[in-house]
Amino acid sequence: MVAKSGRLGTWLKMLAVGGTVCIGGPAFVLWVQPTDEELFKKYNPELQKKSLERRYEKQKEFDDFVTQLKEYSKSDKPIWMVQKEAERKKKEDMLRQDFLDAEEAKARKEALRRESGLSSSSNT
Repeated sequence: MVAKSGRLGTWLKMLAVGGTVCIGGPAFVLWVQPTDEELFKKYNPELQKKSLERRYEKQKEFDDFVTQLKEYSKSDKPIWMVQKEAERKKKEDMLRQDFLDAEEAKARKEALRRESGLSSSSNT
């Protein structure tokens, strides 16, 4: 009987310590960790002003990111594959636009040369 009571005491100690660690640990972290408002109040006035100015931009960027993730999640493919495809398509569109801009600039340059009476390099 003595052996069983020793085991019971060990189990009770273990449960008490485990409960203290599992419940007390997170409670201690919540008690010690400062809130966002407390951190903001500790900023110097210049940083507070800068933070307030950039708050709208940051919120908009985050909202855009979440919106894109929602769109990507509608696909049957994994999100990272859809994201890669979207990046590739965006890069192709940018390259295409750069090419069109370069062609337009070249055409404008040729038109200016013709108007000014200079001979173009392709006619010589």
